[in-house]
Amino acid sequence: MKQWKRVLLSLTLSAGLLASAVPAMAAPPDTAVKVDNQAVKYTAGAPIVEKGTTLVPLRTTLDALDAKLTSTTDDSITAVVNGRTITLKSKLVRINGVTYAPIRIVGDAAGYEVRWDKAARTVLLVSKGGSTEAVQTGGRGFMWEVQHNGNTVYLVGSMHVADKSFYPLRPEFEEAFAEADYLSVEVDVSKAADEEQQKLVLSLGSYQDGTTLKDHISSETYSKLGDILKKAGLEPNALDAYKPWVVESTLATLKTSTAGLEASSGVDLYFIQKAVERKIPVIELESYQSQLGMFDNFSKELQEKTLKSTIENFDALDNSSSQMAEMWKTGNDEQLLELTKSFSTDEEYNKAMLTDRNIGMADKIDGYLKNGKGEEYFIVVGAAHYLGEHGIVKLLEDKGYTVDRK
Repeated sequence: MKQWKRVLLSLTLSAGLLASAVPAMAAPPDTAVKVDNQAVKYTAGAPIVEKGTTLVPLRTTLDALDAKLTSTTDDSITAVVNGRTITLKSKLVRINGVTYAPIRIVGDAAGYEVRWDKAARTVLLVSKGGSTEAVQTGGRGFMWEVQHNGNTVYLVGSMHVADKSFYPLRPEFEEAFAEADYLSVEVDVSKAADEEQQKLVLSLGSYQDGTTLKDHISSETYSKLGDILKKAGLEPNALDAYKPWVVESTLATLKTSTAGLEASSGVDLYFIQKAVERKIPVIELESYQSQLGMFDNFSKELQEKTLKSTIENFDALDNSSSQMAEMWKTGNDEQLLELTKSFSTDEEYNKAMLTDRNIGMADKIDGYLKNGKGEEYFIVVGAAHYLGEHGIVKLLEDKGYTVDRK
């Protein structure tokens, strides 16, 4: 397995965090809403994305759904849709005098399928049973079930970057999540844009000693990086302030975006948004500090080697990331295991990215299973954490659990 494949495999590990947190190259365009392919025209306020959740002006959206608003409280909405009264449980937000609500809650309650068109940055509300090109069948993905002492844990393998073709997820995912008492993820990527996390990225990922990237990598690698940035319409020194691990992630994000894959459509963020809407706790297995610190603690040699590999194989990354997406959608265990094994080619990388982290996550999952509270945990982490000799599935089996592929 070529070393550069690790860049793509990272998309099933921590790259979702970095894709959300690395410096933005350009401001994203506005978000739009369509109801059965008809654009909703907002005159008072406009849709906004806040911590990964799309909020829309409530009254205008309900009008577009032919729903009549009857009453609101701080945490619920009552409306009439097609002659029936519905109640939406959601905390409302007032912005510049306009009342906003999460679009997914509004759409679901009104009987619409809610989908995200990444390319057009458009939320699509589709009448259930209707026909539209935007509604597609998603993939099999990866999910395992573990039961012990009255508790149930569902282990879901995520692609941290995805597109609309991943959705809708197969019913087993949605049914398991609907019964969950907790959602557990590596880190809550919806917080990536928070000021605290951005400061952390800058403090760890940029040079604080007056040096720049050019002082820490070879002139050849630096020159090739500049060529790539110029082709992307950027200045060749645009990333001079950042360390190689941030630069590498930024390049990977540029290429996965070309393939139509973005963190905004990632499987973990999808369930985080649903957890917020359901008002169930989101538990972090790790932290921003630990994940970013892991990358920052890579040796200087490993950081440059990985960046150099990404640069040399830059033109192939978009096609290969599409292949990674197909691997997830087909739920191909053998292919995932093969990719996971590619980490073993570098002991430092493998130990940090997989071995040590898997042990920590498996120990926490063990705690969930043993607490005896009769609870259900829905756990979403990068798919590559599960398989292999040091994978979470094997670690749990070694603790005596039976882990069933679903």
